[in-house]
Formats: sequence, C-alpha cells, structure tokens
Amino acid sequence: MRNLVNSGYHLDSVDKEIIDQLMSNSKTSLAKISKEVGISTTAVHQRIKKLENAGVIENSISLLNPRKIGYKVVSYIGVYLEQPSHYSEAIKALKSVNEVVEAHYTTGNYTVFLKVLCRDNDHLMHILNKIQKLKGVTRTETFISLEQSISRQLKVE
Repeated sequence: MRNLVNSGYHLDSVDKEIIDQLMSNSKTSLAKISKEVGISTTAVHQRIKKLENAGVIENSISLLNPRKIGYKVVSYIGVYLEQPSHYSEAIKALKSVNEVVEAHYTTGNYTVFLKVLCRDNDHLMHILNKIQKLKGVTRTETFISLEQSISRQLKVE
C-alpha cells in the first residue's frame, strides 16, 4: 500500500466511514453504504474508485476460513539464510509452496519469517522438510499458534 503521507491523498470523514463499512464486509452494497454515510450511491461509487486509484484500497476479497477446509495448524517459521544474497531465490521457491501464506524479510534473528497453514503436524513436518531443503537455508525455528486472539485490519483514524 502506498504511504498516505507521501501520496498526498487526504481522507475525510466520509472516506473513513466508507472504508470502515467495506472493512466490515467487502460485499456491502453501495446502497447500504450510501444510507449509512448519507450520500448518494453514485457519490459512494466515485469515492471508492478514487480510493482504489489512490492505492488506499488495494482490493476487495472474501476471506477463507482455513479451519473449515481442514487446515487446522497455523505456524510461524523463522528461516535462517546462509547469506542475505539467497533471499530472492528463497522467496521465489517459497512462492511455490501453497501453504506459505505470508513471508516477511525481517531484522533480528531470522532472515525470513513465514506464516504457514497446515492440515496437521505431519503436514507441517512435510512443509518444513521442503523449506529446509531450499538453497541457502541453514536452519528453521517453528512456532505453532494455539489460538488467534486478534485478527483485524488497521482502522483508519
């Protein structure tokens, strides 16, 4: 997402209300948003387009509940690379592992920090073996999430 300070885009209170409505449910109708915000559906549509063009709204998605389709283990894997120069190649290889849903280039102990979804611990072991065989990976450290206590988008203030 573009930095709002650098982009010069100013969010007014109506934009913030529209964003709040869409973050609650991306499928909210223009008519419902119009009623809640107090402007016409055409004006809502135009504002959403402006927010998309400015890069404030990147996309509207439906979120999949991984547990409902059998992915019950959420893990975070810290990946140590032999050299930072292996980063691009490692990320390219990790993109082909469907279970890796996030990858972050980090400071601190790990070169890369991953969020990985798996069906069970055996499946996690299989994914770990794949990751540990990647060129440049020297070792990994795995954390299993027992409960996700907070899951939200950043609220625009």
